[in-house]
Amino acid sequence: MELNILTLCYLIGSVTFILGLKMLSNPATARQGNLIAAAGMVIAILGTIFLYTDEAGNKLGNYGWIFGGIAIGTIVGTLAAKKVKMTAMPEMVSMFNGMGGACAALISIVEFNHLIHEPPFSGWTVYPPLSSLDQVGGPDYPYGKILIILLGLIIGSVSFAGSMIAWGKLNGKVKDFSFNGQHIFNIVLLVVILGLATYLIGWVPESTPILFYSIFVLSLLYGIFFVFPIGGADMPVVISLLNSFTGVAAACGGFLYDNKVMLTGGILVGAAGTLLTILMCKAMNRSLANVLIGSFGGSKTGPAAGSKEQGHFKEISLADAAVVMSYANKVMIVPGYGLAVAQAQHACHDLEKLLEAKGVTVKYAIHPVAGRMPGHMNVLLAEADVSYEKLQEMEQANEEFPTTDVVLILGANDVVNPAAKSDPASPIYGMPILDVELAKSVIVNKRSMKPGYAGIENDLFFRPKSSMLFGDAKKVLQDLIGEIKNL
Repeated sequence: MELNILTLCYLIGSVTFILGLKMLSNPATARQGNLIAAAGMVIAILGTIFLYTDEAGNKLGNYGWIFGGIAIGTIVGTLAAKKVKMTAMPEMVSMFNGMGGACAALISIVEFNHLIHEPPFSGWTVYPPLSSLDQVGGPDYPYGKILIILLGLIIGSVSFAGSMIAWGKLNGKVKDFSFNGQHIFNIVLLVVILGLATYLIGWVPESTPILFYSIFVLSLLYGIFFVFPIGGADMPVVISLLNSFTGVAAACGGFLYDNKVMLTGGILVGAAGTLLTILMCKAMNRSLANVLIGSFGGSKTGPAAGSKEQGHFKEISLADAAVVMSYANKVMIVPGYGLAVAQAQHACHDLEKLLEAKGVTVKYAIHPVAGRMPGHMNVLLAEADVSYEKLQEMEQANEEFPTTDVVLILGANDVVNPAAKSDPASPIYGMPILDVELAKSVIVNKRSMKPGYAGIENDLFFRPKSSMLFGDAKKVLQDLIGEIKNL
């Protein structure tokens, strides 16, 4: 009876994961979907703790350790989520994803240590020669289990180490790092890891735990060097890819424990992360291989490829910007990372409401890779209670720019750079962008004329329709609101 109830708990958990993931696709239902999936996870966890029994009929036990760990994790996670700023949300996502990878790797380590003390390997403190182990290659030799353990170890370790480097790069503590031949070094390192793993699968008795832990260390090293050379502009893709790695590693744990809900959750995360990675690459018009070996957006010395001398830009005063926007029929706002850094989302929403009170139609144009992670701008604006219906995806927004009077760009750079369409020498050439230059007037708010993550000048800033409005986004918006009220 307990087994049937546990199966029901796992079924409920699996269904809520699928339902929650479906609801996450719509901003209006995303929060509810997250809560539903979380509730399913709670049911699955409690069912496992109290209802699971092994083949000998033993329950888990160790409730003090289990609930102590849950309590510590709950407290730390809640406090971290409460205190995190929206600008730091990508780092937190990367760190939490890394913890999932670490968990999968630790599961593999624990299960390997269990495995070598079970038949056919039990009974030796030092493994005997292969020829003396009668069951090697026979029906009881656990090829599949060893394979799953090693997959969980390698993928989980790469995800953990890579996510930690991504976390450091996003918060500025880790700089882009590369050296000549690094991609070749990475490939050789990966081949060595896979070679050692292949040997270990078939020759466990003649191996030692040192070989297993060598694979672990080399996987961590690979995860570090895998992410090191990838530039900031590609971080959304990398985070999505590492997230899919963590899902696959978690699914390996589901195989090891024959745990249906763990397997389902891992597969969902892995599949969703993979699909999102493909969509991110499509949004940038680049292949995944190009993202991983191209070092796009990384640190550069000297002029960036595709950069060129531009003409003069023109500035616009707050008073003039207030007049232009107040008497417009339609205004499109393009949010970027500069908006997040300045924590200006609430001021932006106040400007939107003020303009609408004057009869101006206001919408937001969202580029798929704006910010530091997929959906960063959507989450940022949702925090300020911006209506979901006002958020236009890139394809929708590009259809509306020709009928837009004013485009207000807040901290975005590369996602509005026309060089992506006109300059084959540019590192962002071919990347779909927001066609803001089709509007009647473009106002660009930036702190300075420094280039974006691609390291190139933005031709848009020097075009006749464009005007620069320098300053911190939050202060500029607040001052702009004051000017509009005084009209």
